[in-house]
Amino acid sequence: MLKIHLQKSEKRLLYILLILPLVLLTLGIYHGLMQTLYRSGMISQTSFAALEYYQGLTLHGVINALVLTTFFAVAFGHVCMSYYTKIKMHMPTAWISAIMMVTGTLLAAYCMLTGQASVLFTFYAPMKAHPLHYIGNALLITGSWVAFFGWITMYLKWRKEHKDERTPLAVTATLANFTMWFVSSMAVIYSLLFLLLPWSMGITQTVNIPLTRTLFWFFGHALVYFWLLPVYLMYYVMLPTLAGGKAYSDNAGKLAFFLLMIFSIPVGGHHQFGEPSITGGVKFFQSVLTFGVAIPSLITAFTIAAALEYAAWKKGNRGRNYLSWLWKLPYFEKERYLFAYLIAGLALFIFGGLTGIPLASTTLNSLFHNTAFIPRHFHMTVAGPVFIGIIGMSLYLLERLSGKEIRLKRIAVVVPYLWAIGMFIFSTGLMVGGLRGEPRRTNMGISYMDPDSPLYRPDWVWTTGTTVIGGVILFAAAGLC
Repeated sequence: MLKIHLQKSEKRLLYILLILPLVLLTLGIYHGLMQTLYRSGMISQTSFAALEYYQGLTLHGVINALVLTTFFAVAFGHVCMSYYTKIKMHMPTAWISAIMMVTGTLLAAYCMLTGQASVLFTFYAPMKAHPLHYIGNALLITGSWVAFFGWITMYLKWRKEHKDERTPLAVTATLANFTMWFVSSMAVIYSLLFLLLPWSMGITQTVNIPLTRTLFWFFGHALVYFWLLPVYLMYYVMLPTLAGGKAYSDNAGKLAFFLLMIFSIPVGGHHQFGEPSITGGVKFFQSVLTFGVAIPSLITAFTIAAALEYAAWKKGNRGRNYLSWLWKLPYFEKERYLFAYLIAGLALFIFGGLTGIPLASTTLNSLFHNTAFIPRHFHMTVAGPVFIGIIGMSLYLLERLSGKEIRLKRIAVVVPYLWAIGMFIFSTGLMVGGLRGEPRRTNMGISYMDPDSPLYRPDWVWTTGTTVIGGVILFAAAGLC
């Protein structure tokens, strides 16, 4: 695996980018557990411990889905670009990027913690946040752009010195991911700084709500692939090595990353299938594009399975059936603990991806869209391969940066499997609840799960109770990290 040789300034930068979001993650995970308690009716009030329900939901979404993922993508990008090009980090842009991201995160965190930005992860108008919240989010996102600009400089320098060499897959993946991120996030930056910020400051009296939503989702679904592509990179480049084999095909990986970059930018409109401001023709086009995203995922599934099977055969697999090679993989080897994080996340992603396919249909989407089925789908992605991959790789990078082995590796190996069990239980409750009409984003403890309410739904007791059980297991697994 990676033998990382960095200077002190580079290590200091990476420590900041890796540790700060992990510290904030404690808030994000805590409020995830609180959501299950509110929704099950175990908490039948609008606030707990001086934090209101939607305040906690906003913290949970922003920290887990935006802060953690963006910081990690930048940190991991720095490592991959430096390691695979053998070029020192571009420190001026790296530090400017880090300062912008940290400042933006602290501004947004202040607004959320003080109750001035309970506008959820999507910051949908007409819900209005404090101006600093919009500025903070904009700084976080544009800060990541600055790091990307530094990598372009590094790549051009590498290409000039290696004209006849193939670009390493990890470099291709990193640049493809941030190209997609840069293009798609320009839309949300325009919305934040030129529509929502003037409205929040009182400079303008109204805001175009359908436009802000469309601009958000041009960014918002590309964000899902921004989460995923660093983990895809781990699957292509690192998982086969951890299994004892090698990558099946560099070309298949590069094709998958390019297809994801192209398809993922314009597909956000499928989040707006229920909005009358979007025409039927556009919705049909969005549906086709969304189905198209499955193609690079299927390419990835085949190539990763082939690489893992090759590793098993190298270890002496002589099974008589097609799946016997699965038992030769190092699921519980403590010296290869990163394998456990990647393979557990991969198992979750299979089900997360499958549940996303029905949402590409305009007809089926109308049944699922405002139900608990939706958070079930995206928790199986961002809280599945993305979260487990980020935690596992963060542990690995911190171990390499410090030069000290992590303690209790046996526990480190168990954590991803415990998390996967909790996520399967949690997501089952959400999926079945969603199919029964259970709403999303709703404090059901004061309505549908309150026996004294005329809205009480006793048929949702076991589904919300299942999410609590899964949530407790997830919280315990996170605590063991």
